[in-house]
Amino acid sequence: MFVDKVNIFIKAGNGGDGAISFHREKYVAAGGPDGGDGGNGGSVIFEVADNLTTLIDFRFNKHFRAQNGERGGAKRCTGRSGEDLIVKVPRGTVVKDKHSGAVFADLVDAGARVVVLKGGTGGKGNARFATARRKAPGFSQKGEITEEHEIVLELKTIADVGLVGFPNVGKSTLLSRITAAKPKIANYHFTTLSPNLGVLTRYDDVAVVADIPGLIEGASQGVGLGHDFLRHIERVRLIVHIVDVSGSEGRDCVDDYNSINAELAGYSELLAHLPQIVVANKCDLLNDDNRIRQLSAAIGTQVTAISAADGRGLDDLVDRIFDELSKLSPPKPIEFEPFSFEKSKNDRFEIYRDEDGAFVVIGGLIDKLIRNVVLTDTDSFAYFQKTLKDNGVFTALRREGVKEGDTVCVGDVEFEFVE
Repeated sequence: MFVDKVNIFIKAGNGGDGAISFHREKYVAAGGPDGGDGGNGGSVIFEVADNLTTLIDFRFNKHFRAQNGERGGAKRCTGRSGEDLIVKVPRGTVVKDKHSGAVFADLVDAGARVVVLKGGTGGKGNARFATARRKAPGFSQKGEITEEHEIVLELKTIADVGLVGFPNVGKSTLLSRITAAKPKIANYHFTTLSPNLGVLTRYDDVAVVADIPGLIEGASQGVGLGHDFLRHIERVRLIVHIVDVSGSEGRDCVDDYNSINAELAGYSELLAHLPQIVVANKCDLLNDDNRIRQLSAAIGTQVTAISAADGRGLDDLVDRIFDELSKLSPPKPIEFEPFSFEKSKNDRFEIYRDEDGAFVVIGGLIDKLIRNVVLTDTDSFAYFQKTLKDNGVFTALRREGVKEGDTVCVGDVEFEFVE
């Protein structure tokens, strides 16, 4: 089964908690705090694997989670960091955010890799909170908790040449004659249900050819499997547009040519402007060359006449393909503004009133603060209050109209405001 688009869930590892520990040793009266920091969580990394050609491995395995960091230890020992999770994908995979559609990366090059989610930061041990005035802090920082995100993996076939045309015009037969590919071939529509790749050679020249499944009218609007098929010619440098000049399917070759080009333009202006070689196939069924000349005149471009069935004209076609490719630039990744999941800003906060009239303070500053404090510890609670004051939270509350005795919620902590 060929799978070229999947939704999966990814989560970076949580940071390990910092340790609360005090040095204990014979003959050492006051060893002091020695709790170590927690380890960082593992990141989620996507990497190209050359042996993969489809996203089928993600069809049933939807959840990918990196390892969490470990808790810090005594004697200032830092917890072990979680291992990064390497997710292998085929070359040509585009990684997108499910909800915004923004692109993280376009993994075009062999061996390319990108960090999509960075692991959570490990919490600080109580040794980090010791000061000249606070010599024995009884609190530590918890590790950063990461969120799970849904992303989309979309495979866009990487090939130099794309074979396009209506169903049953002979694309698969042509691919099998000019490359070593062995696509399924039969005399009925939609024999090809997924792109087939073959390697075309001429002396020292090499090109990858993709047989794109047959398009139909309305493909650019998603009729049939239109978008699924058109996706795979976005990267090609040259289109070989095959038409059935024999009329064996009861269609007009000029109408077919115009219809396919309309679908390409409807899907992407870039595809509409790609160079094309127009190929008149099934010439073995013609009595003369009149139809070929009429086709060339009607569309206003040179037509290469072939018969994929008996091999006539194939050498000329291969020469023309390589001549055209020699004039074109190498393929480029899609253009996009790199996207990343932003972590909360550690100095930001905002205030709103809930349905009960309480003042609720939220934001990155509060998330960080909650991880840093233990409210049952006197020193830690003092640190909590000082941080709120130093960062202007109390001043902002007064601007919002807080009065003596009003309820204020900071994270999971609820207290009465006192001037």
